[in-house]
Amino acid sequence: MTFTPTSSRLPDFPWDKLAPFKQKAAAHPDGIVDLSIGSPVDPVPDLVKKALADAADAPAYPTTLGTSVARQAAVDWLARRLEVPGVDPQAGLLPVIGTKELIMLLPTLLGIGAGDTVLIPDLAYPTYEAGAALARATSVPVADPTQYDGPVRVAYLNSPRNPSGQITSPDELRTAVEWARANDVLLVSDECYAEFGWDSTPVSVLHPDVCGGSFDNLLAVHSLSKRSNLAGYRAGFVAGDEAVVAELLAVRKHAGLMVPSPIQAAMAAAFADDTHVDEQRARYLRRRTVLRDALTVAGWEITLSQGGLYLWAGHPAYDAYESVAALADRGILVAPGAFYGTAGDRHVRVALTGTDERIDAAVKRLHE
Repeated sequence: MTFTPTSSRLPDFPWDKLAPFKQKAAAHPDGIVDLSIGSPVDPVPDLVKKALADAADAPAYPTTLGTSVARQAAVDWLARRLEVPGVDPQAGLLPVIGTKELIMLLPTLLGIGAGDTVLIPDLAYPTYEAGAALARATSVPVADPTQYDGPVRVAYLNSPRNPSGQITSPDELRTAVEWARANDVLLVSDECYAEFGWDSTPVSVLHPDVCGGSFDNLLAVHSLSKRSNLAGYRAGFVAGDEAVVAELLAVRKHAGLMVPSPIQAAMAAAFADDTHVDEQRARYLRRRTVLRDALTVAGWEITLSQGGLYLWAGHPAYDAYESVAALADRGILVAPGAFYGTAGDRHVRVALTGTDERIDAAVKRLHE
């Protein structure tokens, strides 16, 4: 069969480039400390596992709109934890099969294509670029979308940002919202680390102090992968402009993009409980503190890193890949900042998603 591979339009999958460094790190006598990927390692909360098991008898198709219980739990969580009131659970929110899926497909689902421009952060997770490429749109990395001169269909924000941990201030968010509305741009805020602010508190683009109580031209994207250790469940939601949510729903119905019913039950349980998130925050804060201190003593400079699950580290003697190699010599695997854009060419991203035992092993090696 002859066809033009869609993958040829997509950027390289960057983690494949880490293979030789991973092999080097794995040769350490005490084993590898893999801090290259932000995949949770701590247990799924018991209340979530119980909700999943209790809903396991689910022979019927789920709906793309999702259950009213899951949607209401997400709406309640937005109001309780992020101070975002007024989201209509019937019209303003849609469950998604993990937010990477939503971001990857969003331009395609909204009819954005060749000749259209999508703005992505200059330091960004690769899926923003890949989603634009899948739709045949042009992605442009920018430090500040409001300074871009030209027509734009979609602009992405990410706060706390992956990889750097930078948190966008409320004033910056307000400026972005005003710009988006003035230029009829859809502003999509990826807020999957919203409950992990360390040096300052992340604010949602849907917060009334930012959006003025209107969700026009705005989407916020939220995930349970990080806050509840549910990366393996693939569960999240998108909320905001009701006209855009309605269009996403209409197209996703045809595509069969439905969150399984047991997963929605687990979502509802997770969003209804804050205790397990506070416990997880304490774990990450402890890991962040000891890793940051050890890296600093070893000659690394930690910049930005105000929130999220990563430390953004640079060493005066190394570029990104030299930094990866230097840490791999100590059995520590990290991600080169070059994965996320040219602005990361002299940095590495160090994930906090290692067990306490592995984090402590990394700290010991850095001190040595």
